[in-house]
Amino acid sequence: MCSFDGAPVAAQFTQTLLTDLPMKPFVQQTLERQSWRLEELDALLSAPDVVGNMERFRALSREHAELSELVTLYKQHQQREADLAGAKDMLADADMAEMAQEEIDACESDMARINEQLQTLLLPKDQDDERNCFIEIRAGTGGDESALFAGDLLRMYTRYCESAGLRMELISESESELGGYKEVVMRLIGQQAYGKLRFESGGHRVQRVPATETQGRIHTSACTVAVMPEPDETQAVQINPADLRIDTYRASGAGGQHVNKTDSAVRITHMPTGTVAECQDDRSQHRNRAKAMQVLVARITEAERGVREAKEAAQRKGLIGSGDRSDRIRTYNFPQARMTDHRINLTLYKLAYIMEGDLGEIIQQLQIARGAQQMAELENVNLD
Repeated sequence: MCSFDGAPVAAQFTQTLLTDLPMKPFVQQTLERQSWRLEELDALLSAPDVVGNMERFRALSREHAELSELVTLYKQHQQREADLAGAKDMLADADMAEMAQEEIDACESDMARINEQLQTLLLPKDQDDERNCFIEIRAGTGGDESALFAGDLLRMYTRYCESAGLRMELISESESELGGYKEVVMRLIGQQAYGKLRFESGGHRVQRVPATETQGRIHTSACTVAVMPEPDETQAVQINPADLRIDTYRASGAGGQHVNKTDSAVRITHMPTGTVAECQDDRSQHRNRAKAMQVLVARITEAERGVREAKEAAQRKGLIGSGDRSDRIRTYNFPQARMTDHRINLTLYKLAYIMEGDLGEIIQQLQIARGAQQMAELENVNLD
């Protein structure tokens, strides 16, 4: 069900990187340093000045817990490496050769598995991955068909969230005349919400015969998706209330008599940047204002982060793209039941399942590609 056109660099690099025997020198050097640091932490955590400083004690304890897992795995790898050397020495003995070969195979399998776990733990961690997030879907080129596809994407993400244990909240929606969406914004709540869906940002192209097509011709339409981590209140950008324009209006669509008969919907505009956010899903104007403000802060924070990362993106093109909504990241071809992710040249011929939320394989491959890219960067840093 899966093919890699042209064997992308990310997939090739990941397979060789994660299963290399013996361990790459820069990885071993890093693990040695972490082992020394763990010994240092053992001494620090028993020092009177650290025990008496609860804040520092908690910080060092967290670091100790993270390094303990890493160092334990490293010691297991070293033990299996020693076992492998012993088994190879036994090959010369004809009576022990068969048993030695079995031990060699087991050692190499264990070392490859441990190696992969170690390198995963060594990858830089993005704190945003643990956060809740907002997902914004906008119809693009293609008119009504694009709006209908935006509705299909919303259904796809809703189904995925149900299977992944994530909860979705509607923030705002603008429905089209034929039942799709011109724009819809959702909040995703749960463990690793942003980490799981961060790679969905970009242009999603659909090729199919639209419901409005009378002659059976295949049309190409597109939607854009933006996934933004919910900012930490302590790290969020500071917004001057004087820079905000707040408008209230009557909510549209379903929601009951109270929603439709009061000015409960809220639109907030950040005047210096022109950034706009709105919310109309709650009967309470106060709660709608709070939700709209969350989206506004997320959008401004994401824009500022994009500016910071622009220089890096100009220096090197990431394997999985910049995440900018202008990037064409994926094509959904309905006549061929095919989905292609252009960033890693991944093609899956199970489109019906994907549109029902079966995104696990896609997300896993993108995470592997990202890990390979990060590991390559770590290796380059160690070589410099």
